[in-house]
Amino acid sequence: MGNDGGSIPTRRELVKEAARNPTTTQIKETQQEQQEYHWTTCPLSHKLLSQPIVSDSSGKLYNKDAILEFLLPAGGGTPGMSKSDNEEVLGGRVRGLRDVVEVKFAPDAQQAEAKGRKQGERWVCPITNKALGPGVKAVYIVPCGHTFSENAVKEVSGDKCLQCNEPYTSENVIPILPASTDEIERLVARAKRLKDQGLTHSLKKAPGSSKKRKKNGEAIVAADAAPTLTAMQAQPTNDIENPSTPQPDSGTHTPSGGIKNAATASLTAKVLEEEKEKTKRRKMAGNENLQSLFSKGKEEKMIGDFMSRGFSIPAGARR
Repeated sequence: MGNDGGSIPTRRELVKEAARNPTTTQIKETQQEQQEYHWTTCPLSHKLLSQPIVSDSSGKLYNKDAILEFLLPAGGGTPGMSKSDNEEVLGGRVRGLRDVVEVKFAPDAQQAEAKGRKQGERWVCPITNKALGPGVKAVYIVPCGHTFSENAVKEVSGDKCLQCNEPYTSENVIPILPASTDEIERLVARAKRLKDQGLTHSLKKAPGSSKKRKKNGEAIVAADAAPTLTAMQAQPTNDIENPSTPQPDSGTHTPSGGIKNAATASLTAKVLEEEKEKTKRRKMAGNENLQSLFSKGKEEKMIGDFMSRGFSIPAGARR
């Protein structure tokens, strides 16, 4: 550049606006656009939301047919997206239909389009008749799935659904598409508590939870039997010294400890019988009088009577 009547631009002229953090207005506009997108479009299939609609533990909305396509074992994901992309969107929250709840919206009778909303279904709160969508805090109840505006649920006292009278708790009031950090953290903590209890988002039993509870039950039975076994093993075993004492059977009868559980009683009797057998063998091994009655090896056959045991007559001397 130069000698052509031009000028060399400086950095100040090239960089018109320096990079800066977005303002509060810009952040709100971005959130509004995201809310409008998620209220109208399924993030899995990228199609308009239409009944039936389901929601996971995070409060996001999906078309039920998209969830079914994702859960198919031989499927490769929803159209236009791979299986890995679907898993990234769901974040591991959906492993089966028990992890979602069908959200039941009340349709607007007039079907009027909201401002800035795409063509599609429009829903309202059945109590306040207020439109549900971007900029409106809406909730649904687990497990029935009926939707209301957040103000309607707060103002109407009670622990039963206003549509079907099904009981619920405040923990199972799920905000739809939560934006605040507190609501997101509350939903994450709720999902963790349900997982620890062996339940899913729909409050149904998680697959495999019954086996886990069965194993825990067996551990509890064994833990209950341990103190009883320890106490009985600590008692002196006088049953061998006094054979006249009646012995308890090793069947399913309840031992003298008073154990009511049949499985625990059988286990206790078996352990006691083994302990008694070990004690008996130990005492027999330490008694010299009993040892003298048994021979440990093969003895040579003695020839002759008691008068000629000390010596043997040569075979050549015999006539």
